[in-house]
Amino acid sequence: MNQPMRKPAVDYGSEEAAMQAYLKAGAERAQALGNRGPIRFTLDGRVHPDILEAYWRCGFYVFEGVLRQEELADIEADLHAIQDRLPAARGAALDRKGRPALAADCAAPTLLWSKPLGDPLGGTTLANGRHQVKMFEPTPAADAPEEVVYLILGSLQFSEAALRVYGHPQLLAVAAAVNGDDFVPFNEALFIKEPGLGASVAWHQDGVTHWDSPDWDQGTHGFNFMAQLYGCTPANGVWVVPGSHKLGKLDIKAMVAAAGSERLPDAVPLVCRPGDVAITNRQAVHGSFANTSPQWRVTVNFGFHRRRSVLGVKGGGVHNAPAVYDTARIRERARVIGYAIDARRRRFPDEAPFVYQPHAAAGEAYTWDAAAKAGLKDYNLLDLSI
Repeated sequence: MNQPMRKPAVDYGSEEAAMQAYLKAGAERAQALGNRGPIRFTLDGRVHPDILEAYWRCGFYVFEGVLRQEELADIEADLHAIQDRLPAARGAALDRKGRPALAADCAAPTLLWSKPLGDPLGGTTLANGRHQVKMFEPTPAADAPEEVVYLILGSLQFSEAALRVYGHPQLLAVAAAVNGDDFVPFNEALFIKEPGLGASVAWHQDGVTHWDSPDWDQGTHGFNFMAQLYGCTPANGVWVVPGSHKLGKLDIKAMVAAAGSERLPDAVPLVCRPGDVAITNRQAVHGSFANTSPQWRVTVNFGFHRRRSVLGVKGGGVHNAPAVYDTARIRERARVIGYAIDARRRRFPDEAPFVYQPHAAAGEAYTWDAAAKAGLKDYNLLDLSI
């Protein structure tokens, strides 16, 4: 894809030279990890063990060339439609053309706003206070808008292209290899980091509920896939501290203090081309800097859990009201997997659809049609957040 470019209007001021050196060194460290390449399978159809070894060693992996060009075009078309229908301002019922705005009638949390180049979560009590330290906030251009939407939750109800990515057979095979054949959903989102405007996401670990569990291990809190529309660079992409997913709950404030800035010395960036998809362990320390670069980053984000990490567990309350996740709740939330598989089958009939074992075992079949689409409204009220 040929992404739109925008001349950068801002930088890191007196820290710009140090920041550029950090970005370059981080990219070099990332290339040396040996955790990237196409999704590969063994002769018996299993995800190649070298991929799983590298994922568990590093806490992330970059799958190259997963999404085909026509799929990227579909995502981009949906992105433009979504942006065209965003509210004129935070809380507005109408868009800039006077039409009912995207998500204005949703009960679930959907649109997250930030001041340009801001850090809306760092150093606050939001999201259970897991973003412990505020990131540096560059000064945006004088003509920048007052606020921008940087994150859209429950994104599958707004983008059929994103739903089809969710049903990608190779990615779902990876989910089964990492979390077991009975894996379950987490949540889905669309990250939008515009040049000169995109917000940072302060360093954090995503897990909430299981840090002190006696059976905690390196995969307890699941993972996220991050499919890249335009690719991502050290300047606008997510950074991860390799191996930190194995270390339990960490004192990020102390890590930043020891580093002398938010430039954590061991972190590396996810560097992707258009159509690449990264998988990142939710327990890893990760974050991203404000996007002062001229490149956009648009990420189709979706995650999965082990069933045993979710069943009978009271949710952490980050994405919706705390609730105990029983079998009925999990089954209802997992219907989206069935819809996604069928939606993808219709768009890409040359692919062999993924068989989701819980649906197959129960004899359940899901059809993507107008009724199913209407039924996705506010589906993220049922997100399985741990």
